[in-house]
Amino acid sequence: MSIKSFFAIPFAKIATKKVNKWANNPHKTQEKVFKNLIAKGSKTAFGKDHNFSTISNYDDFKKQVKVLDYEGLRPYVDRIVAGESDVLWTGKPLYFAKTSGTTSGAKYIPITKDSMPTHIKAARNALLFYIAEKNDASFVDGKMIFLQGSPVLQDKNGVKLGRLSGIVAHYVPQYLLKNRLPTWQTNCIEDWDTKVNAIVEETLNENMTVISGIPSWVQMYFEKLIDKTGKKVSELFPNFNFFIYGGVNFEPYKNKFESLIGKKIDYIELYPASEGFIAYQDSQTEKGMLLQLDAGIFYEFIPATEFFDENPTRISLIDVKIGVNYVIILNTTAGLWGYNIGDTVEFTSTKPYRIKVTGRIKHFISAFGEHVIGKEVEKALNDAIKGTEINISEFTVAPQVNPKSGLPYHEWFIEFENEPENLEEFAQKVDASMQAQNIYYLDLIDGKILRSLIIRKVKKGGFHSYMKSIGKFGGQNKIPQLSDNRKIADVLNNFLVDN
Repeated sequence: MSIKSFFAIPFAKIATKKVNKWANNPHKTQEKVFKNLIAKGSKTAFGKDHNFSTISNYDDFKKQVKVLDYEGLRPYVDRIVAGESDVLWTGKPLYFAKTSGTTSGAKYIPITKDSMPTHIKAARNALLFYIAEKNDASFVDGKMIFLQGSPVLQDKNGVKLGRLSGIVAHYVPQYLLKNRLPTWQTNCIEDWDTKVNAIVEETLNENMTVISGIPSWVQMYFEKLIDKTGKKVSELFPNFNFFIYGGVNFEPYKNKFESLIGKKIDYIELYPASEGFIAYQDSQTEKGMLLQLDAGIFYEFIPATEFFDENPTRISLIDVKIGVNYVIILNTTAGLWGYNIGDTVEFTSTKPYRIKVTGRIKHFISAFGEHVIGKEVEKALNDAIKGTEINISEFTVAPQVNPKSGLPYHEWFIEFENEPENLEEFAQKVDASMQAQNIYYLDLIDGKILRSLIIRKVKKGGFHSYMKSIGKFGGQNKIPQLSDNRKIADVLNNFLVDN
């Protein structure tokens, strides 16, 4: 055991005690955050436009600030991008995190001097909780890889601009720099195929202990390692015992991952967003991720079933209930106010407050009033593969409203690593799970409005080819697991096994 790993254990226990202190006083913690946000926000253009000086409590705030998305805040963001100060938050931001939007094109999410440290602290604490729980920090003596976007930043009127993962790369603690891979030069490679090949070469003979990234892209890295060596990941990296991920539900990928690795490992789930680091997994035995209540974010929640109503219920943390699907709304030290990031979450615990991400409010299927959400399609797939050798690389679901013949149906595009022996039987299991979970879907099937779902087999590598075809290959880009239109599905028809 090195000095570094020896001292990491007591440091982890001190840090987790500090976190538990605010986690055990959630409402007092959120009230403190709220007051700080209003006090600083009152000095900004947004605060003056929305009468922050008259706000003394959450009810006042709801009257003054409506729920907004990026388009709603865009007039203010455009002023910041143009170089103006004190618009959404005091001063100018340190960075703009560039993300891809749908109606907005590129989105520029401000990251400020006040908000940046919370991203770093939360990521660090996720590792410290793991160390404290396991009473083992030996992984800090090995090499760590974080598959991410390029750290090369641009300039936008005096503010640095880049992907969140690239920005965070500039904040790796000094004591971890010697352990970090890939090298800076490799990390700066833009072409994803070239980058992953270079990462394989750099890591092949190293003692890799921590690997992190979006599952679909880490899977690509694992496959390239195996293709080159003929060995499982655990044979190449015997001290690799846990994987850090975020951005997607990992369960549908788990069988495939463990097949590539060659053994069972631990997992740490993170919920980072350009808008703020929202939650992280603080326990290997408890479900959900610990909501970050002391990170400069005041949270609001709207029941997902009411979100598109004229006057939906809008609540703070004190009124949430376990098991309800909520749209999460943020107010942050980066100057995002009443901000809908588009995610839906569900509370798994209120002592402390833990959540799981259930999907995207815009990523749902309700072409016939079925209200199918991401959580349901993920569970249906997991129910069907449980106890089998079936492995899935990637999938997405869309409605087929106008089939050439017969009733409409939900069309599932799945790229299998290990296929089911009987695809029709597998589809029936998925459909049975969907009917058991969603009463609207069941009624539509029983009422002969829909027929049972149909699975289309995507060629191996087909989803990667699709992402290349739309210019979103690699980095932090993800496939939506369901959508209410045919935009993705119609292109994926070019990558099917039958074609």
